[in-house]
Amino acid sequence: MAQVTVGENEGIESALRRFKRQVSKAGIFADLKRLRHFETPMEKQKRKAQAKRRRRN
Repeated sequence: MAQVTVGENEGIESALRRFKRQVSKAGIFADLKRLRHFETPMEKQKRKAQAKRRRRN
């Protein structure tokens, strides 16, 4: 879970920017998009192969 603590003299805009960056790094939006619609077995296989290639490099 992404969590950001706002500093005393920190603006809300910079805290929101940090939160968005953490969410994108954690892959939360990608998971939401993936779970929103049914994924065929072939699509699942392609996604896993792509992730495997990304991890290998």
